[in-house]
Amino acid sequence: MKTIFDNVSYSCSKIVTSSYSTSFSLATKMLAPSIRLDIYNIYGFVRFADEIVDTFHDYNKRKLFDAFEKDMEQAIEDKISLNPILNSFQHTYHKYDIPHHLVESFMKSMRMDLTKKRYETFDEYREYIYGSADVVGLMCLCVFVKGDKEKYEELKESAMALGSAFQKVNFLRDLKADYEDLNRTYFPNTDLMELDELSKKRIVDEIKADFALGYSGIIHLPEQAKFGVYTAYRYYKKLLQKLQSTPPLEIKNTRIRVPNYQKFGLLAQSYVNYKLQLVQ
Repeated sequence: MKTIFDNVSYSCSKIVTSSYSTSFSLATKMLAPSIRLDIYNIYGFVRFADEIVDTFHDYNKRKLFDAFEKDMEQAIEDKISLNPILNSFQHTYHKYDIPHHLVESFMKSMRMDLTKKRYETFDEYREYIYGSADVVGLMCLCVFVKGDKEKYEELKESAMALGSAFQKVNFLRDLKADYEDLNRTYFPNTDLMELDELSKKRIVDEIKADFALGYSGIIHLPEQAKFGVYTAYRYYKKLLQKLQSTPPLEIKNTRIRVPNYQKFGLLAQSYVNYKLQLVQ
């Protein structure tokens, strides 16, 4: 009967993904069914941790985060949890032997969001990016390569770069919300209130370099993962293009989006490129 409970848990993680991110949900649907649920399971876990530190303003965030982290560790140890999101995550964690240090680094960066508001040095910024984004890419890579350690090591650097690119695009897109709602500034040596074209170009060029390295790994991904990851790559590249062409003042005052019709257009073009074997 535990199978029923597990299936309910997986469904909860899928609902979390579709409810919080239409773009990520769309890309995940492009993965092979054999790995799709496991990516939902990872996303549900990281999304809940992120929600605690980003949106639960009327509650004791530290207390909630401490409890969530304790329950997560217990779920991994016991291989079960009555929290369906943690139950589904521990299943994927054990199934693909996800290194525990990846989970620890992720939780460390999330905990930093409880108190840290400014990232003054590149080392601080790099540490936060690694824990909040790179390791999520590496957790997903464990699933994509189905536990193949040699393949994981081969694609590790590019997976981290792609995770960094996605996160930095989010940072640039969410400047207004991060600064006004959360009083956070992630980009070091950048005065967001004085953001100009030169500062924006420096950030965009950094992201482009991450994308280039990330793409070099996409073309070597197993077939069950390649199309889904390529779809996410195309979406975030499009978002970066929109940010690049948007004046800094507008970025500071408006959340730039890719309309749904453009998302589906990107999906169609990605499918054509994939089928014509242009992703290489």
